[in-house]
Amino acid sequence: MNNATLEVTKLLDKLYNLRGSDSVILKEMDVKESEALATKERTTEEKKALQAKIADLENDSKELDGQGKKLVQVLGTIKRSDYEVVIDRLNINFDPEALTKVLEEELPKKLEEVANDKKASEDELVKVEEEMNSAITTIEELGIRKDAALSNQEKLNEYFDLALKGNINITRDSITALLEQFGFDEEERREAAKILMFPEDALYAYDEKLKNSEKKSISEVLKEAKSQEEVLTDTVEEKIEVEEPKKEEEKLEEPSKKVEEVKEEKKDKKFDKEDLMDLFSEIGLDYLDYTSSDLEEILNNFNEKVIRRNVAIFKNNDLNLDVFVDNISLLYDKELEAKVDRLMRIGKSALDIYLNPNVLIKYDYKNLDKAILLLQNSGLDPKKVPLMAY
Repeated sequence: MNNATLEVTKLLDKLYNLRGSDSVILKEMDVKESEALATKERTTEEKKALQAKIADLENDSKELDGQGKKLVQVLGTIKRSDYEVVIDRLNINFDPEALTKVLEEELPKKLEEVANDKKASEDELVKVEEEMNSAITTIEELGIRKDAALSNQEKLNEYFDLALKGNINITRDSITALLEQFGFDEEERREAAKILMFPEDALYAYDEKLKNSEKKSISEVLKEAKSQEEVLTDTVEEKIEVEEPKKEEEKLEEPSKKVEEVKEEKKDKKFDKEDLMDLFSEIGLDYLDYTSSDLEEILNNFNEKVIRRNVAIFKNNDLNLDVFVDNISLLYDKELEAKVDRLMRIGKSALDIYLNPNVLIKYDYKNLDKAILLLQNSGLDPKKVPLMAY
């Protein structure tokens, strides 16, 4: 197993994990939701306790203040001398003036102490309510995010089902935009789009392996795959060492024989999607801008020389290559060079053609020439007539 295959396997591990109920994203959300629910439950109880404590302290403050004032008032009406005989004979420690003095000094301190306790409890209540509200907000946001994640997961599974059936016809932008929601980086998004748009044996083999492990969760299968990957990585060097003698023998073969074999192979080789993707990369086209059916259409009308020439025509005339994305037939149009040249000769700019590429599809060269001559014979300047009117 080479490095490229290992990378594809790792990417498929990640993608298939996101497809299942044990998705790391869904699991992470479940953990956060559980934490937020626990926080909400705890802070709800703390809030109740603090509210009860504050109510008790408010009541204490009112009672202390009210009773204290009343007692001071009552003591102010009593003179010790009026009850001196009883107080002395019964040895009662009662001094209205001394009690009034204690009340006036100590009561304000006690009231302040209660007020401070109440203020501290109120401050704590604010913090608890903030924590509780934050937990409630988190729960609500996670609910929305989870719905979105499940929707994205459903779409991802739909894309995989189509790819595995061999009839996916989805643009790269749709796939990469979806994978961006899962946190894939740019390189991963591009490689995953390739896997889905142009499924290969690696995808089918991977999916078949999972189907044969129905009694196991995806996580268990992925764990096994990782262990196997480590074993395969360790054996790569051994495999290389075994193959080296073979390579040495190949070097001893007659050069002329090798050249003939290569020529024969090229002659018999039929262009497939992989070859087409390599060709696109070589001539400056991004194959991921095209759907699988686009590539099938090109292969059904394949002519490498024409494709290379048509791309070169656009480049030489400063025509944006994006035109080919929505007008795939232009890539294999054998008359494209003649039609572009004809339009350029009457004064049409690259921008005119870029904005109205349908004229290149609507006409073959003969009929385009007729349309231009008809305008001229009618006394009109073809340059000034918009291409959309052709």
